[in-house]
Amino acid sequence: MGVEFGLLGPVGAWDSEGAPLPLGAPRNREVLGRLLIARNRVVPVGRLVTDLWGDEPPAGAVGAVRTFVAALRRALEPGRPPRQPSRLLVTDGPGYVLRAGREAVDAWRFEDTTARAEKAPPHEAVALWDEALVRWRGPVLADFPRAAWAAAEQARLEALRLDAVERRADALLATGAARDAVADLRAHVAAHPGREDGWVLLATALDRSGRRGEALESLRQARTALTGGHGPGSALARVEARILSGAPGSVTERAGVADGVWDRASAAWERSVPARSRARLHATAGLLRDLAVTGAGGLEEAREHRRDLVAAAEATGDDELTARIIGAYDVPALWTRADDPEDAGELSRAAARAAARLGPEGPPTLRARLLSVVAVESRGDAAADAPLPRAADSPTAEPWRLRAERAAEEAVRIARGLADPALLAFALNGAFMQSFGSCGSAARRAELGGELARLAAAHQLSGHEVLGRLIRLQACAGLGDLDAADAEAAEIDRLAHRNERPLAVVFTSWYQALRICETHGWAAARPRYERLLGTTANHGMPGLTGGLAALVALVPVMRGEALPDPGDFSGLDTGPYRPWLAPLLLAASGATEQARRALAVVPRPPHDLLQEALWCVLARAAAAVGHVPVLRRARDALAAAGGEAAGAGSGLVSFGPVADHIRAADSALRNPGGPGGHVGAR
Repeated sequence: MGVEFGLLGPVGAWDSEGAPLPLGAPRNREVLGRLLIARNRVVPVGRLVTDLWGDEPPAGAVGAVRTFVAALRRALEPGRPPRQPSRLLVTDGPGYVLRAGREAVDAWRFEDTTARAEKAPPHEAVALWDEALVRWRGPVLADFPRAAWAAAEQARLEALRLDAVERRADALLATGAARDAVADLRAHVAAHPGREDGWVLLATALDRSGRRGEALESLRQARTALTGGHGPGSALARVEARILSGAPGSVTERAGVADGVWDRASAAWERSVPARSRARLHATAGLLRDLAVTGAGGLEEAREHRRDLVAAAEATGDDELTARIIGAYDVPALWTRADDPEDAGELSRAAARAAARLGPEGPPTLRARLLSVVAVESRGDAAADAPLPRAADSPTAEPWRLRAERAAEEAVRIARGLADPALLAFALNGAFMQSFGSCGSAARRAELGGELARLAAAHQLSGHEVLGRLIRLQACAGLGDLDAADAEAAEIDRLAHRNERPLAVVFTSWYQALRICETHGWAAARPRYERLLGTTANHGMPGLTGGLAALVALVPVMRGEALPDPGDFSGLDTGPYRPWLAPLLLAASGATEQARRALAVVPRPPHDLLQEALWCVLARAAAAVGHVPVLRRARDALAAAGGEAAGAGSGLVSFGPVADHIRAADSALRNPGGPGGHVGAR
């Protein structure tokens, strides 16, 4: 109806031409203000009486309210015919409601404009913050500063205004207009000295304006204002260290605001959410998920606390809550050997129990998440509940593997049916972990990684886009398509930097060493591998790093024709690869019978990224000592991978073409008692 209302200053109303409407006496404006902050909800007459006069209203207070309302109706709708009901200030049941659109109230337009500014790029955001702040004509409901009914809304809107002032300054800094931000920030901290974010922004603006001394002086004033001079707050300390070091900082960083928001929000959480509440379990699950991708320390902390969180959820006896907590951990997982196999196996079993309790008729999204957890955590042989089959035996169905493979297939099917991109990304991660049922699966993994990368890119799932590209990198390396792997590595590094995924770079760094080895030989790659072994040890991924030095030492051996020199391995921990490396090292040391006994009981290699490499190791050992059952079994297992490079699908090491190892096995099988008993791969 063309009427606009004002709360950001004295209560006001204006017609479609912008002319103020004559609202009359203060009580009329007070009623209007009270109805406006109700936000299109009914305010009972009794509530209005109490708000205007307190607990002891005068006689005739109800009649007075009706008089105020009638006067407001005449002022707001001067052209309304007599006896026609008001369409703006409406009687509804026991009270009144003011029907106003969001665009008609300055406070609501302020909120909507700030919401747009938060999502806008810096230059556009500055204009939007200005548009939002210009709506303020003074304090909220300025003509009723001590009204109890107004206090909460006054505090809320004022907090939003202070944040908007700081966000505008932050946007100015991001555009390089630091000088333009200084004057407003000085006024801001003078009026609100307790705002640490404001002080951080002022110091940053002064520093970027070339006024380093003033920036440091502002930080000294901030310490006095905030802590009485007894040491800086954490955000102040960080910006002071940056200024003193001369580091410019990113022109697009939120200059301390994020830290301040985190501190305030976490403190508010502690105050507001009861201890032992289920909300804390949900929040902890999300925190652990986000923590796991922050780097080595975060990954270790998340892994340490996740099992305790699941146990706490199970202790509630709430099956659906437990399922949600377990299924919330959809952290992209690439390495196919669990960092803690025992822990992974228990998590897989907990997810399977939760899925069984919910049953096939349970919420499909939740079921798909639980099945994805089963698939991801059952990587390798983490979920094995019986001794592994021996390498010398014919392949047999392994129940725990079949369960994990079926879980992956069902999770993908459900996710596709629900058309849920995030859920499908998680399910495809599980499908990747269960794609190693036999050797030679690099082509399938290349397709799977491609689908995951495309899906994630289309739906802004940055972590899973990095995962999909890493899967593609590994698969392309295994297939010998190094140009395609190079392209993936470059894009992974870009995405990892942009989205703060530091662990992704670990894998691209190892790929670069493999690339050098494939194109320039072991001598050229050896220094790079030696450096990587030192740096990777501190990245919080024991499933990756355990025994890795021994695998690297095997590279020149397996790419040649000889047995290893046992002395080269005497100081190396073979870690989880010991069962498969031991027979080869025994054969190399001349302990032929011991090597044969070890081969007779060695389990089949894990179904993971290194299974082809380990089958090649077993084939070399079996050929050396004439153990025909293992030699034949290895040759049969490797047959499907004849077009791949042994181990290169891991993105870490390559033992040369699988085809060469197959030819060596065939030669040894034709002449098991020949000289040396083995022929190596190139």
